[in-house]
Amino acid sequence: MSGDLKEKRLFLLDMDGTIYLDEELFDGTLDFLEYVRSVGGRYMFLTNNSSKSVDKYIEKLARMGIAADQDDFLTSTNATIVHLERKKYRKIYAFGTATFRQQLSEAGLPITDRLEDDIDCLCMGFDTELTFQKLEDACILLNRGVDYIATNPDWVCPTWYGFVPDCGSVSQMLFNATKRRPTFIGKPESAMVELALARSGYSKEQAVILGDRLYTDIACGINAGISALFVLSGEGTLEDLKTSEVQPTYIYENIRAVWADLVK
Repeated sequence: MSGDLKEKRLFLLDMDGTIYLDEELFDGTLDFLEYVRSVGGRYMFLTNNSSKSVDKYIEKLARMGIAADQDDFLTSTNATIVHLERKKYRKIYAFGTATFRQQLSEAGLPITDRLEDDIDCLCMGFDTELTFQKLEDACILLNRGVDYIATNPDWVCPTWYGFVPDCGSVSQMLFNATKRRPTFIGKPESAMVELALARSGYSKEQAVILGDRLYTDIACGINAGISALFVLSGEGTLEDLKTSEVQPTYIYENIRAVWADLVK
């Protein structure tokens, strides 16, 4: 371990594939979180998964024995809302779950889930309630030339039985049909890290992001100018490192190995 990892105080944690898989908490997660608290640090959970609200994540972590509140989370939906608020769209077609639409609506954004003449933006999230009607609506809107925003570029989302197509895979389908690509907001873009730094008050030098994907988690850290720790407990592998231009600051087998090194 590079010695400066012990000097970090803000730990930005991806969730799926990093601290748990589906409903199974990884061994070492609770020890790691206790370590962060014991050194006077802070952890925050950063996820590209826009299909669930923060309340759902709080409930999920509580089932796993982790107490958390709203301020402990930043999602790609949070960052997307900030982006949309700056743009002042007339009407936004929200392509995603009912929870995703609710979050955008509660933020005061003018959203719809039906084709309407005054729509000037298509905003897509990871949609576990995907229908062909949504794909058809999206193609119609993209062919009209509306702005195109997506929460995250992840190709897949991990589950207990393997992987399912995530937002990046659906956006590739839409590209095949319309030749339009979205502006992605979540990781690997730096917006979520910047929000975390502003919320916590820590400096870039004090922060490190932990995740299992080179092209989102690790790239996000690099783009934001903070250290990045790659765990091999999720999607990414050592083979990926051999061909990737994105290289982490640290590499560990899993969260237990990180904890074990920190408490040596």
